[in-house]
Amino acid sequence: MAVKDKGGTSAPRSGARLWFWRIVKIGAAASIFGLIALVVAVATVMGSLPSFNDLKSSPNGQMILVKAADGTEIMQLGPSFGEWLDIEDIPQVMKDAMISVEDRRFAYHPGVDVIGIGRAIFTTASGGGRLRATSTITQQLARNIFLSNSRSYTRKIREGILALALEQKFSKDQILELYLNKVYFGGGAYGVDSASRKFFNHDATSLSLAEAAIIAGLVKAPSRYSPTADTEAAIGRAGVVLQVMQDVGTITPAQAAGADLEEVRFAPEKAQNSVRYFTDWALPQLDTLIEDNGEPIVVWTTLDLNMQRAGTNAIQAYVPGGAQGALVALDRDGAVRAMVGGTDYVTSNYNRATSALRQPGSAWKLFVYMSALEAGYKPEDIVTDAPITIGGWTPRNSGGSYAGDISLRTAFAYSKNTVAARIGEDVGTSTIANMARRFGITTPITTLPSMVLGSSEVRVIDMVRAFAGVSSGGVAIQPYGITKVTTSKGELLYQHEADLSQVLVPPYVTAGMTDLLQTAVNVGTGRAAQIGRPVAGKTGTTNSNKDGWFLGFSSGITTGVWMGRDDARPVGGLQGGTAPARAFAAFMKVAVAKRKVEPFETEPTLPESELEPDDEAYFGSPDDVIFIDENGNAIEPGAGPGLPQTGGGIPGEVQQPERLDENFIDRALGRDTPPQRPQVRQAEPRPPVRRPPPNPQEDRAAPRLRDEDEGQ
Repeated sequence: MAVKDKGGTSAPRSGARLWFWRIVKIGAAASIFGLIALVVAVATVMGSLPSFNDLKSSPNGQMILVKAADGTEIMQLGPSFGEWLDIEDIPQVMKDAMISVEDRRFAYHPGVDVIGIGRAIFTTASGGGRLRATSTITQQLARNIFLSNSRSYTRKIREGILALALEQKFSKDQILELYLNKVYFGGGAYGVDSASRKFFNHDATSLSLAEAAIIAGLVKAPSRYSPTADTEAAIGRAGVVLQVMQDVGTITPAQAAGADLEEVRFAPEKAQNSVRYFTDWALPQLDTLIEDNGEPIVVWTTLDLNMQRAGTNAIQAYVPGGAQGALVALDRDGAVRAMVGGTDYVTSNYNRATSALRQPGSAWKLFVYMSALEAGYKPEDIVTDAPITIGGWTPRNSGGSYAGDISLRTAFAYSKNTVAARIGEDVGTSTIANMARRFGITTPITTLPSMVLGSSEVRVIDMVRAFAGVSSGGVAIQPYGITKVTTSKGELLYQHEADLSQVLVPPYVTAGMTDLLQTAVNVGTGRAAQIGRPVAGKTGTTNSNKDGWFLGFSSGITTGVWMGRDDARPVGGLQGGTAPARAFAAFMKVAVAKRKVEPFETEPTLPESELEPDDEAYFGSPDDVIFIDENGNAIEPGAGPGLPQTGGGIPGEVQQPERLDENFIDRALGRDTPPQRPQVRQAEPRPPVRRPPPNPQEDRAAPRLRDEDEGQ
């Protein structure tokens, strides 16, 4: 039973009332102290704010001028050109559109829209979703000038205090003038004049209502509603702006109806070319090279525009229909001279040269054979090309043929899978993986037996880096795209210094590897990559022709070409020795045209056991030799149409297939013409060559000159 006091009021009710008033008093005191703190904070911030003229002269964003290796300007990033417009020079339709869609109570609030915040809280409390605090024009200006775009309550509080201080220091017209000249509209355009010039090709003083609505609609999401990215999205958003302007009464329904958005003429977008693949890769590296102080900078890059054009043309000319391609070219110190990440940057800006992960196929044998050479193998050593099973895995050569005992050089030149498997079993797949890591492969590497055939996915730029390491004689190569960075006044901020001190393998390993690679181009699977000067390289083809590679080097330039479909579906006829090798040759003829011819440190040596069976292959009956067509491919004697007579013969006469003898070999390797046959017969006999026993079930000649032995 409740005890009543003299007035008849219960004690609990009296206690509740007491606590209510205590809470009211505490809340009032806290509010007063909070208000005092807010006033002090606003006053403090207001005293530290720059003057109006200082804010006008502050930059809108960092200007970055990008130059090619020869100093040619290739790109300008940052604010686009635009004049500062005084408030009275900005069309009224532009001011009305911006205020209507971004801050309809701009003229009345003190910098923070209390009504808007209250409505947002009420909507959230009523189950209308999460709290979305609205930002006034003044708050947006404060954020754009003084703060970052990070989402946090601390940043929001600072933004509010700054907005209140701005409203106390500057007039509404000054705030609106600053905002309209500094807000970002996308595409590098800061301010309404820059946006008008970029999107409509005229200054902002003559903006129409429809154009103003389009510009005002960009602030919410510049990239999503940009006319250059999505015209329909930009027009749709502008329609929303016109409707809001009509709702708040800044335009009449007739004016809204008269603003024909479909008739707006947009300025043509500047063509994007393949240079963007390079700049998209190189420029983000600035974050680790220099500190961002907002001042304009000039970035000098390694890009050679002539090579870039040649690379683009080669990819576009040789990539099979429906497929994509990529190309990277490195100079001897790692400087990226050309980078093509696809057939068309506008259609797809995905950089397949630096981002795509693809299986390299037999191009991976670079690491297999370097591991063998480091372990003591020599190019002349005899290895066995025969069926083998390792841990339940049985690799096969293309066509299912085997050559028996052949030299290591021959096995590499014709990409014999069984030999690669035997090497992997001998030296160890972990050793091969370690070799790949040493030469710059950064992606995961499997150590299963099948890894010797390139089952691990790699990036094009990493494979090119590895081949460049061989070209450099075993020195580690680090690709780079920026040579130096200066201020607009020429003050040096960064200078690249190449580190060529790390040696990855002994010189004899890369000398032997270069021997093998040169032979593969001269008489092996990479014949289509010949350019009339010494070239060393390797083809790569994956199962079902999903990927085609060619990587090689000449005269100090190392280039890698990849082709395939983004969805990894097969591409008919795609092999490393076909389109990729031809694209490589087309590019390299331009890339090294002005460079001196540089012979390799090792002389190429003929693959002897497969291509030179014995003396009778040279001098015996024509029935006992191998015949080839004009591309070096083996054909049956007398089979198929003859080759047209190209010179020196009777018109219309059919020329017999060229015989694979010393003359052909010497021509392929650029040697002098050998003596006549009678003199050769008198020469010192050649050392005996181990040969496999004849197999009557197998055609000995044709299968041995396959373009690519890369089946798995």
